[in-house]
Amino acid sequence: MTNLALKQRINELGPWFQNMRLGEFETAPDHFLGDYPAFKWEGFKHVVPKDLEGRSVLDIGCNAGFYSLEMKRRNAGRVLGIDSDPRYLEQARFAADHFGLDVEFRQMSVYEVSKLGERFDLVLFMGVLYHLRHPLLALDLLYEHVVADLMLFQCLQRGEERIATLEEDYDFSEWKVFNRPDFPKLFFVEERYAADPTNWFIPNKAAVEAMLRSSGFVIEANPEREVYLCRLGRRPYMVEAPPG
Repeated sequence: MTNLALKQRINELGPWFQNMRLGEFETAPDHFLGDYPAFKWEGFKHVVPKDLEGRSVLDIGCNAGFYSLEMKRRNAGRVLGIDSDPRYLEQARFAADHFGLDVEFRQMSVYEVSKLGERFDLVLFMGVLYHLRHPLLALDLLYEHVVADLMLFQCLQRGEERIATLEEDYDFSEWKVFNRPDFPKLFFVEERYAADPTNWFIPNKAAVEAMLRSSGFVIEANPEREVYLCRLGRRPYMVEAPPG
């Protein structure tokens, strides 16, 4: 493909949320976060094995495929990226073809992962949770159906970054603990945040970690703000398996 044709195709597929370098061109050079997600990846890529040795990877909410392609570059075997937005999937397929990487992309919601009928050695769940109306259901479905071992997780956070030391139980008359800024909190966005109507629930740090534990995941690393490497653990006794 000539430079002119490449540039034209990048423009036709736009706008892009992920900035990727295709030949001489960047897909989102004016991204409000900078060179995103490449600069983010630099901060936590060390917790992902450099050689994935043919292991299977599922990238949920893959967008234009940045992380899917990075996993394939690390010698992953089967890599499947899913997203509910067909435009992002078209971008991802174009980028994978440009780099000559064998990655499968499929239009699918996180709530449909049971249909895959398989578990993956590594599941990427990056920047998706706060866009969901039912965040705990999504985590329960991942635990139940697709995570075989590791999950790389990232979620937008706002509010207090300290982690509360809490009792296992509180009397019904206890009110003050809920006023603590470090108590696990989910901030509900009724209309929009950052001009995005799909930003529904934004947790503080304590809530992110509590939700992961409550869903049966063991936090193994927190390499940078908002990013966690988790391993499949045991679901708490009071948490029921999701339907489907």
